[in-house]
Amino acid sequence: MSEDGVSDYLVVGAGAMGMAFTDVLMNETEATVTIVDRHGRPGGHWNDSYPFVRLHQPSSFYGVNSRALGTNQKDLVGLNAGLYELASGSEVVTYFEQVMNQQFLPTGRVEYLPMCEYIGNGTVRNLVSGVETHLEAEKTVDATYMNVTVPAVTTPSYKVSKGVTCIPPNGLPEIGDTPGDYVVVGGGKTAIDSCLWLLGNGVNPDAIRWIVPRDQWMLDRASIQPGEEFAVQALLRQVETMEIVAESVSVDQMFDELVQRGALLQFDHSVRPTMYRCCTVTVAELDELRRIHNVVRMGRVQTIGIDHIDLDHGQIPTTSDTVHVDCTADGLANRPVRPIFAPGHLTLQTVRTCQQVFSAAFIAHVEAAYDDDETKNDICKVVPHPNDTLDWVRTTMDNALNSIRWNSDPDLKEWLSHARLDGFSRAKRDRVRDPSQKQLVARIMEATPVALGKLDQYLKEGRGVGG
Repeated sequence: MSEDGVSDYLVVGAGAMGMAFTDVLMNETEATVTIVDRHGRPGGHWNDSYPFVRLHQPSSFYGVNSRALGTNQKDLVGLNAGLYELASGSEVVTYFEQVMNQQFLPTGRVEYLPMCEYIGNGTVRNLVSGVETHLEAEKTVDATYMNVTVPAVTTPSYKVSKGVTCIPPNGLPEIGDTPGDYVVVGGGKTAIDSCLWLLGNGVNPDAIRWIVPRDQWMLDRASIQPGEEFAVQALLRQVETMEIVAESVSVDQMFDELVQRGALLQFDHSVRPTMYRCCTVTVAELDELRRIHNVVRMGRVQTIGIDHIDLDHGQIPTTSDTVHVDCTADGLANRPVRPIFAPGHLTLQTVRTCQQVFSAAFIAHVEAAYDDDETKNDICKVVPHPNDTLDWVRTTMDNALNSIRWNSDPDLKEWLSHARLDGFSRAKRDRVRDPSQKQLVARIMEATPVALGKLDQYLKEGRGVGG
């Protein structure tokens, strides 16, 4: 904090976005920062995550811009074998704690207030002592707006009768007695992780019932990899995606072709997905999940009783010996788009879909490098977190438009070319010397204008798409 007791920035939230924002600010300015967070350690929701959680994308794409996460090694065994490592939840929390203690605090320009709740108007309440303190800052940065939630700290939206065993995924490793069977509630990545954990620990697939309210389109992790050996494969996937869109004649035909070519994955080819949440898996993980045959598609759970489960569109039996695993917390809920930059206030949101830490780092750079809020907001067009099928169309278009805008600015293009958290920018592709990669760059530049026209058309039509 500065000598007059006024910070340049008050960052609310020491989660991944707040840490990534502060990191760039500390490295590109002389600003002073006060960070307020409800948890006892940096890392936000990672402090509450289930013990077997891992990143769903390579560690190389996560964390803060100035410090690598992990050792840049490939997994040799397991369902991610051959691909780059995925940090565990405990690794992520330890990493952010090291960033705070080894990088931020030693500068003398960061004050960290853990176990504190920001009430508003500069007032902070200590959750341990109850003492309220007033802080002054030139700008307040809301790093909590994306509102990440996890089952461990979220009450299920459905009723659970007395006597029913219903636990978050955190409780799975603590089960003492072998239950009669398991019911996994939820169709998202947390449910996938829980199903894979059960299967990986020897549970018979027939002892697992999986309640999936909506099937989802998924991304193949093999196409989202760092490293030179994956450069052509990753770029080819981007090229093929834009070419498929450009050549498509309808939304349904486009999605069929995306699946046929492996640009999108789906759990059951007989069930057309209606959800898209950037879920990233390997083909090996999908094959493992397909061992579960008792998949219930009757909508959302309304009530779990002692001997039955009520859903939107029917009822299924259960027992008092069944362990029900609640995986329904809405991870990253859809939030209304706000201007990121406003007088005296920043609201961190994604400017590249499902890339929260990159987005926060990029926003911090724009804050440091540009003068007026209008220009900053023009650069940082929000790409809201996706939810349904049509959102794949929207986010693909918005990502491309943002990329075109950024690459037209030489200074931004240069920053992106050196940003650790940006593994996909055209700025990096422009530096390649391999003839095959140059050819791919030419293909994507040719396909993109036509693809953008198709995506815009499908968004305007919006028929027969969505959840």
